[in-house]
Amino acid sequence: MAGKARNARYNNYVQLPERGPVESLIYWRDVKKSGIVFGAGLVILLAISCFSVISVFAYLSLLTLAGTIAFRIYKNVLGAIQKTSEGHPFKEYLELDLTISQEKAQNVVGVVVAHLNGFISELRRLFLVDDLVDSIKFGVILWVLTYIGAWFNGMTLVILAFVALFTLPKVYENNKQSIDTYLDLVRSKILEITDKVKAAIPIGKKQETDKDK
Repeated sequence: MAGKARNARYNNYVQLPERGPVESLIYWRDVKKSGIVFGAGLVILLAISCFSVISVFAYLSLLTLAGTIAFRIYKNVLGAIQKTSEGHPFKEYLELDLTISQEKAQNVVGVVVAHLNGFISELRRLFLVDDLVDSIKFGVILWVLTYIGAWFNGMTLVILAFVALFTLPKVYENNKQSIDTYLDLVRSKILEITDKVKAAIPIGKKQETDKDK
């Protein structure tokens, strides 16, 4: 009951985004497009882990600029030789509307604020021990994070998270039935242990009784 109530409170703050281009990328609906995004993103993250962000940005920008200038000159020379007038090679992209409307900006800000409110509310509940067992589990997670932080630096974790984003969803989709079976077993074991802990801690029992009243 406590978990359902907590989820209900969190859902009041957070509205899950609709499925869209991001889902098609991470589920590899278009293999070519997902491969390009994954490869480019991984190269950029690996470069940032070896060099400063400013250096990576500057070199990537220089490479992009050199490529566009070379292509523009090539098209101009080709047009002069063939005596054709194709116009600017990037005209299609120059005419794209890249402005962010006020409505879209407000929607993005609204989603960010909703997630932030839900996150802050959940942290307050955990740190102020609204539910003793949940706070203990949170403490265990923090303790595990201290070891993860000792093994990996922040950039390594970002790279691992990026790779997981493009691999785990597809693996889960292809093996959903067997993974769900194991997850249900783990979930039932966790609930069983949680119930035993709550039964063994008088404070937790007292809090549940007070909430029921």
